[in-house]
Amino acid sequence: MGSRPGAHNVTTMPSQAEYPVFVPRTGATPDGVPLSVNRAPAADLEPWISRVMVAIADAPTDVASIGYLCNDAGYIRTAIDAHWTTYTAEGALHWRNQSFLCGQHSVAMKLTSRGPIKVSGIMLKPGAMRVLWGINDGALLDKIRPLGTTGTDDHALTGLYENGITPEEWLERIEDWLRSEIAARGAPKPERIAQQLEAAAFADPNMSPGDFCEREGIAPRRMQRICKRDFGLSPKQVLRRARTLDLAARMCGVADKDEEQEFLLRYFDQSHQIRDFTALFGRSPQQFMNNRQPLLTLSLEIRQARRLELLNRIAPDAIRPWMREPFRPLAA
Repeated sequence: MGSRPGAHNVTTMPSQAEYPVFVPRTGATPDGVPLSVNRAPAADLEPWISRVMVAIADAPTDVASIGYLCNDAGYIRTAIDAHWTTYTAEGALHWRNQSFLCGQHSVAMKLTSRGPIKVSGIMLKPGAMRVLWGINDGALLDKIRPLGTTGTDDHALTGLYENGITPEEWLERIEDWLRSEIAARGAPKPERIAQQLEAAAFADPNMSPGDFCEREGIAPRRMQRICKRDFGLSPKQVLRRARTLDLAARMCGVADKDEEQEFLLRYFDQSHQIRDFTALFGRSPQQFMNNRQPLLTLSLEIRQARRLELLNRIAPDAIRPWMREPFRPLAA
């Protein structure tokens, strides 16, 4: 696969002054973009959960931020204090002091917020949504549902946040809530084959679906059905999305610089890169860089941290390659 002409024309990062006025409380990139405290879940929750996170950044109540969500995993998200609007496949959804079940994305979803960032999230493994609440990931593709629609008490999760709680205390309360939810519903462990495809996409998104099926000893038609159920996409689309999200993370400054050339060489040429990138984000790589989004950066950082840990490229407690300094969570 040849090198991509003009690959280094999209590396310029915006200055901190170009971002909304946030004061990060749970970590930041070297140029000041807020990050989250995010880690692997407690060991007993790992069959269902990939990651737990809390992001807190102070800002005036009238500060508006426009960004995007683009995730390759389902999430349970809780937003406190700020007003959020997401533009889903079913239209605009407004939320504040509420928890939501968020589907995966086939395209980036516009997101606006007003006020400080105070968000927690539970990243679900493929298939976990189905065993917990009877909802296939594919049915929630590009959609968001209030947590209450699953028969779960929203306040039981949203109400876990209290003024003065630390991020880690908030995460531990969330994990306790999830243990109770799993036990109450008698949720079995999700099927692992979709998780194996996810891991393969992290390691080599240029792998062909046929090679993956041969390696795992699964019939291609069965893999197609599982993917539609647990991702909402075909295996080829899952791999292509992973490749594009890696590139977007690099552009946002939350990827390991040692992988930069590898990310670029995954594309045959510049037109190949632009085509894939535009299909997911609705804009070219250069347009993306000209208006890099802090909210998307925060989301991509969580994915890259998990990816590098899963591939054993960094230790769970390591300072990540893009971090300004170790996390020093303050009281929320």
